[in-house]
Amino acid sequence: MPTFTAPDGTQLAYRLMGEGEPLLCVPGGPMRASAYLGDLGGLARQRRLIMLDLRGTGDSAVPADPASYRCDRQVADLEALREHLGLDRVDVLAHSAGGDLALLYAARHPGRIRTLTLIAARARALGVDFTEEHRREAAALRTAAPWFPAAHAAYERVWAGSESDADWDAIAPFFYGRWDAAAQAHAASDVAQSNAEAADHYASAGAFDPAAARAALADWDARVLILAGEVDSGPLPRVAAGIAELFPDAELTVQPGAGHFPWLDDAPRFRQSVAAFLTGERVASAG
Repeated sequence: MPTFTAPDGTQLAYRLMGEGEPLLCVPGGPMRASAYLGDLGGLARQRRLIMLDLRGTGDSAVPADPASYRCDRQVADLEALREHLGLDRVDVLAHSAGGDLALLYAARHPGRIRTLTLIAARARALGVDFTEEHRREAAALRTAAPWFPAAHAAYERVWAGSESDADWDAIAPFFYGRWDAAAQAHAASDVAQSNAEAADHYASAGAFDPAAARAALADWDARVLILAGEVDSGPLPRVAAGIAELFPDAELTVQPGAGHFPWLDDAPRFRQSVAAFLTGERVASAG
């Protein structure tokens, strides 16, 4: 894998997939290696995907200072990668917790982003977070699933703070539109791909200043796509709509039947939605 050097000297790695215009991909987790993104449902057929392994994940080195895992402190890593690639402006795609990092990058370097695609993304950087009530609302949509009783009982223990490691495994179906073999294999790879210590630092105190970020992006001229899964809890489609309203030029699409990893639930639809946005077409929302 190619590498580059972050400002603090940490060696960071990234994968290259596909052909075409570059698309810088920021993984979530938080702090999960980019391998879980796969080829984003075949999006690599239309774009050159630049899959960054955040510091301490995948093939990237562990930093000397664990405090550098904090989300706002990784903004410099994205800027260093852009400079390393020799790109004046770049299209950015971020998934889940990676949304916070991409938003902070946009707030600090608004002129360096041409388009921003947020996939099932968090927006704590803008003061929007997901709550237990959101999780319960989405869970109630899945009562007909055969796995629901056991998974919901595990969710109750998670919400009560009395969960075991097995309970975290048991709630995985809620994050997928279909709990099939592909989803199960994808979920099983989570622990091996994630850096738990780094995740603990990612959103720690001081990481976010929502008022400052909102002010920085209030007149931002980049186009933004917010793509949410119909049955996902983070964000719920209505919460995603609220995030879209925070940008001058944003559009929302809700992928039918999709969970937190929409490229797994319906790859052709996901690929079509993102590719259309990147080429300047308006994306029809199913919400």
